[in-house]
Amino acid sequence: MSKPPFALTNAVLSWSGGKDSALCLHHALQNPNLRLTHLLTTLNEHYRRVAMHGVRAELLEAQAERIGLPLVPVWLPEMPSMEVYEQRMSEALGYLATQGISTTVFGDLHLQDLRAYREQQLARVGWQAEFPIWHKPAADVMREFIDLGFRAVVVCVNDQHLDQSFCGRELDEQFLRDLPAGVDPCGENGEYHSFVYDAPYFSQPIAIAPGEQVHRTYRPATDPDTANNDCYRNEPNPFSAGFWYQDLLLAEGHS
Repeated sequence: MSKPPFALTNAVLSWSGGKDSALCLHHALQNPNLRLTHLLTTLNEHYRRVAMHGVRAELLEAQAERIGLPLVPVWLPEMPSMEVYEQRMSEALGYLATQGISTTVFGDLHLQDLRAYREQQLARVGWQAEFPIWHKPAADVMREFIDLGFRAVVVCVNDQHLDQSFCGRELDEQFLRDLPAGVDPCGENGEYHSFVYDAPYFSQPIAIAPGEQVHRTYRPATDPDTANNDCYRNEPNPFSAGFWYQDLLLAEGHS
């Protein structure tokens, strides 16, 4: 039986803490057919940080508090297999299903393979996917993000595309003007990731302070030197992809 027109659908939003998920939430909140009830995030259980972004869990919790939605963390081991990833994600969706939720909202823009994977995995458990900013041009996404008053810091850059000087910078007009040719303005090819510390729907901004910058190297599972499963190294390696991370801290006296 099809849903009646304008029926409210309870939904969870896939939340990374960065610009795309933040703008996606803005659009989802404008949708009269959606009722956002939770945020869902994958985190590294060893480092207690957002997967890929390297942002501390407490900063993510500060975002959720200011948004006013409960955060559902999916804790993942270092370099999880697809089986482990899907098992833990299934457990999280099972919990959310008990809360009357059957839709996940994503901030994906252009990666068709990723969208197809998400839709297929959700369909297996009877869920649906929504993509509020799908196929919006990257320049338009960034223009809207800045014009709406979002504030963000770049917390991770892929050193195959951007040098260390881009890490830790404010995500603003000057940052976009300084991007080298060929780099997607939204970092859609993994060039950079960000942390949003203020948004139109935050109850108040998050006071942050910069920590240290570190360089980490990810070694794919096919690298024969990864027998000990330690995927972060400081030395160069021809099999590696390197990333600069800007650690962020909650400013003293703020939560």
